Amino acid sequence: MTTETFRAPLAERALSERVRAVPPSGIRRFFDILATMDDVISLGVGEPDFDTPPTIVEAGVASLRRGRTHYTSNFGTIELRRALANHLERRYGVHYDPATEILITVGASEAVDLALRATCDPGDEVVLHEPSYVAYVPAVVFAGGVVRQVATRLQDDFALDPSAVEAAITPRTKALFLGYPCNPTGAVLPVDVQDELAAIAVRHDLLVYSDEIYDRLAYGTYRHRAMSALPGMRERTILVGGFSKAYAMTGWRVGWLCAPAAILEGIVKVHQYGIMSAPTVAQDAALTALLEGEAEVERMRAAYDGRRRLLVDGFNAIGLRTFEPRGAFYAFPLITSTGLDSETFAQRLLDEEHVAVVPGGAFGPSGEGHVRACYATSEEELREALVRIGRFVERCRAES
Repeated sequence: MTTETFRAPLAERALSERVRAVPPSGIRRFFDILATMDDVISLGVGEPDFDTPPTIVEAGVASLRRGRTHYTSNFGTIELRRALANHLERRYGVHYDPATEILITVGASEAVDLALRATCDPGDEVVLHEPSYVAYVPAVVFAGGVVRQVATRLQDDFALDPSAVEAAITPRTKALFLGYPCNPTGAVLPVDVQDELAAIAVRHDLLVYSDEIYDRLAYGTYRHRAMSALPGMRERTILVGGFSKAYAMTGWRVGWLCAPAAILEGIVKVHQYGIMSAPTVAQDAALTALLEGEAEVERMRAAYDGRRRLLVDGFNAIGLRTFEPRGAFYAFPLITSTGLDSETFAQRLLDEEHVAVVPGGAFGPSGEGHVRACYATSEEELREALVRIGRFVERCRAES
């Protein structure tokens, strides 16, 4: 009598351990649900509610009409790379050679993925602050790296403590990952903190991934500085950015990555075999955005600033403690006074009041007890959302 060894069906065995180890996005589940509902005010998806400015749209249309429907260089069009080099030098005083140190990518998301896959060996440790954008940890895991998280908290306005960063460094640490201005908290890096982090990177000879996709969305007295512009940082920083947030170009899928030539040479290998080149029409539109879009950036930034104050003041008035975010377009209120965890709060708020927010726990352990609310929506909808949230909070407190 023979004994057959049982094997699960191939479909159950097909996925790699890395993929199985990563949970689905904590954001998308809620938006799959709200897509089936009416009368929902979404404070969830981190996307401008503005359409792409007409001048930029027309540049894309003109590109198509000129027959610009073929591949570009793997690096992207030289015109866009030159304009980006001028832009970064003018704004932040950091120079990149457009021929060898700038890569145009399919959004900043591809840039992050490329940077990690090109530089992480199995077991390399990456120190990452949290709460942080939901894609960072999976991107490190998919690249074979190991994440060492450093917590930030409301008591400190979600400021990153350089001493905690240094304490997380081990002999296996290869890199520090920074995403500032921060999604989901809206926190920024104060000058002294950024300087200390740069000194730590130099002292421990670390690579630094700096995702600065929200660099243009800065408020109050805060002035953004590119990480690579700091002393000793250009040669060890992979700088990432894009056009989605500041220029309202999320659907165009065009971002960028800057790094020293020797590093970028390896990153381009991953890009050319996986993507070939970013969409030509999107690159042509992005060029117009850089050359002609400054007034539109400032118009949208000013609108976000007004909404920022409205939402933060509104949350605090309801009794949901919220610190003042200085960047991006998110508020991160504390919801523990309702007696609910962040997942239950978000689910019930969606079910009962048709307002969508994202559970803070989706962004890391320190995010639990908070929810992320995006204020890239109209003031009218923000005011109505605050009414609904206030009603929900009162109900929850009465229950508890």
